[in-house]
Amino acid sequence: MRRTAIFRWHKAQNAVFEPVGQWRRAYTYPRAGEDKHAAINREILAVRRKVGLLDASTLGKIEIKGPDAAEFLDRIYTNMFSSLKVGRCRYGLMMNELGFLIDDGVTVRLGDDHFLMHTTSGGADRIAAWLEEWLQTEWTQYKVFVTPVTEQWAQFAIAGPKAREVLSKLAPDFDISAEGFPHMAMKEGRLGTYPVRLYRISFSGELSYEVATPANFGRSVWDQILAAGAEFGIEAYGTEALHVLRAEKGYIVVGDETDGTVTPFDVGLDGLVSKKKADFIGKRSLEQSFLKSAGRKQLVGLLTDDPKEVLPDGAYAVRTIKDKPPMEMIGQVTSTYYSPTLDRSIAMALIEDGRNRMGETLSFPLEGKVVRARITDPVFYDKEGSRQNV
Repeated sequence: MRRTAIFRWHKAQNAVFEPVGQWRRAYTYPRAGEDKHAAINREILAVRRKVGLLDASTLGKIEIKGPDAAEFLDRIYTNMFSSLKVGRCRYGLMMNELGFLIDDGVTVRLGDDHFLMHTTSGGADRIAAWLEEWLQTEWTQYKVFVTPVTEQWAQFAIAGPKAREVLSKLAPDFDISAEGFPHMAMKEGRLGTYPVRLYRISFSGELSYEVATPANFGRSVWDQILAAGAEFGIEAYGTEALHVLRAEKGYIVVGDETDGTVTPFDVGLDGLVSKKKADFIGKRSLEQSFLKSAGRKQLVGLLTDDPKEVLPDGAYAVRTIKDKPPMEMIGQVTSTYYSPTLDRSIAMALIEDGRNRMGETLSFPLEGKVVRARITDPVFYDKEGSRQNV
């Protein structure tokens, strides 16, 4: 079992833990008299209205260094990384040879020949091995070193409208203004006496910074962030609040919105598949007729007719309701939550030809009842991105 540098703090706050890969992550922090649902809703609203702090240390981190690092990443990711400027971040998608999504994350260019790849928490070891396999068996000409560094860094997200004010109280030795530190930029420097890498990236849709510091400084930096944020009402939030926040924004999670048979096109991320690159892993497979055929399942949003009704994970949408099974399935729920921000249930689903069915109402037969939900855009909140670009 793997624990982050903040594990003891989480335990002292009576956190409910969940396994993520081999890690134990704080799922939520119930207070006296709160059940799990009340605690999760409080944490979500703290991020939306004030500022929240998340232990994101389990995020996979892989340093990729060498004269061929940029070209190597161009082959690994569906989108272009050789054009990324030093000090900037870019979200990338990774496919296998069959054209199916296997991981995603933000990669940062630290130098001309030096990148830091972030992967999913559960996928870090698998992706590091995947990179090595290609270097050692297929592209042996590349001069690239791959070094997993997940456990060497503690990493925390400061997210919410007050995030910049909290950060300014930590005495950064670099410019953190909106102009000096735009969205998807990174800085290397110090917060007070502590060395940090700071990324302005957001998985919540709010103004957000991720602070990375060597793991042995992690607890001290965490405590200082909490002290600096006290006057703004900062609250720690767990993984479930994070998942609701990202679902409100329509952000995918590999393993939830994907199941090993899903392409970037299926989840509406066509723009992240390069049309300029000569080749990348899975490119040829995307040209197969069955991966381009009409009627494939596509990612959509769902709003239930009854806003208080939360669809179960994995619930099947059927073409026609019958008195008893079998019924023809046309898709399934991939993520489903109650959103305190919107005061209603929201869900994401993979539905046959979903993007051409906007506004259509689907039926989900459950035990003893049928729930009806309308197909919508999967972005439920702040589609323009005005809250993170401030």
